[in-house]
Amino acid sequence: MRGYSRRWLCAAAHCIPLGPLHRLRQKHSQPNWRSWSPLPTKLFSSACLPGAAVADRGGEQIAGAIHLSQMVMGNFRSAYLGYYVFAGYERRGVMRLGLQQVVRHAFAHLNLHRLEANIQPGNTASIALVRACGFTQEGFSPRYLRINGRWRDHERWAIEAS
Repeated sequence: MRGYSRRWLCAAAHCIPLGPLHRLRQKHSQPNWRSWSPLPTKLFSSACLPGAAVADRGGEQIAGAIHLSQMVMGNFRSAYLGYYVFAGYERRGVMRLGLQQVVRHAFAHLNLHRLEANIQPGNTASIALVRACGFTQEGFSPRYLRINGRWRDHERWAIEAS
């Protein structure tokens, strides 16, 4: 990772750019995200996970995070999407606003064609989030990902650039 990429999500979405999100998890209790110094990132590199912290509507508290991984360019131009919301910020609309902004940025500025999110079937809140942001269910992957020592089924949700 080299240098700092400009703030890539507008303030209206209450997002700030981040580098690898393991650094965010260590700092998520920081009461005021504006005091963070920007972390280095290179948004178009598959060597890092470009992402954004999602702040509450007042812009003072970190409410969650969104990141892109396994970005492949060339003829594929696709990435996987991951996200999480902190306790107390569920079902408040902040993740929807942040995810909509990340999707717009991925298509308009990162030149991606497709984003994919893999979600466990029982995670109704996550399914509602991607559906509200225009993702469609494309399929089902049995035993897709090992979580807590068990292979878990996932639904495949995706959105393509228009």
